[in-house]
Amino acid sequence: MKKLLYEVAYRFLQFTGLAHLPVRVRGGLAKKARWTLYPWTSYWRGTHEPELQKFLEHMEDMTGWCCWDLGAHYGLYSIGLAMRTGPSGQVAAFEPNPVSYVRLARHVAMNHMPWLRSYRAAVSDHAGTAELYTYGQTESTTTHLAYEGETRQESCRPLKVEIVCLDEMVNRGEIRAPNLIKIDVEGHGHKALAGAKNAILKRQPIIVAALHGSAEAHGIRTILTAIGYQEQRLPWSPVINNFGDVVFFPTRKRDGKS
Repeated sequence: MKKLLYEVAYRFLQFTGLAHLPVRVRGGLAKKARWTLYPWTSYWRGTHEPELQKFLEHMEDMTGWCCWDLGAHYGLYSIGLAMRTGPSGQVAAFEPNPVSYVRLARHVAMNHMPWLRSYRAAVSDHAGTAELYTYGQTESTTTHLAYEGETRQESCRPLKVEIVCLDEMVNRGEIRAPNLIKIDVEGHGHKALAGAKNAILKRQPIIVAALHGSAEAHGIRTILTAIGYQEQRLPWSPVINNFGDVVFFPTRKRDGKS
């Protein structure tokens, strides 16, 4: 019954246009940013992942930083980080899901931040195209590139998406090397970081990673440990069975902001 009511409400709000009613974010990293009413109301109510938002809110001065948001969904962290970096900074938001990207682009436009750039693409260790696996509602946060060894189920509705290599984008001057990376890409984080290794070595960014399984967790730890990173498991997000949020800090002094 609850699922049915959700479906009815979702369809009504989408059909009437009320889902796009402008609101303000009430709290958290993106407080006072312009947003849309529905769905994922926890984003604008300020209740989504409150401790992670608090961690990012209370970091050092981020003015002028470059931040990468890998797996941006509707852009809550992208916009919040852009508010912290200011116009002298840069935020690059990557979201391959076409439904989520439309809402991300709307939120970027609503907040008038030219230093925040959005890309309808997934990140990996090479450029090209891939299938994005979707089960259920397309705007779900659990759409993903194929897990290692995953067999596509009959209920899956795959979408062809672009994949990009971040080091290649930095080399072309499309984006700057990062001071901070937030990564939440549903099991593909190790591939994303493998494609950004040169930029990571250059700038030594702080990396906040959501771990979704053993292959991703092992891959991320292997890459970052080899180049001098230390892991910090924060109390607000215990890592259980390789699921949870982890922060990686470089052991040597980080490069500047530019």
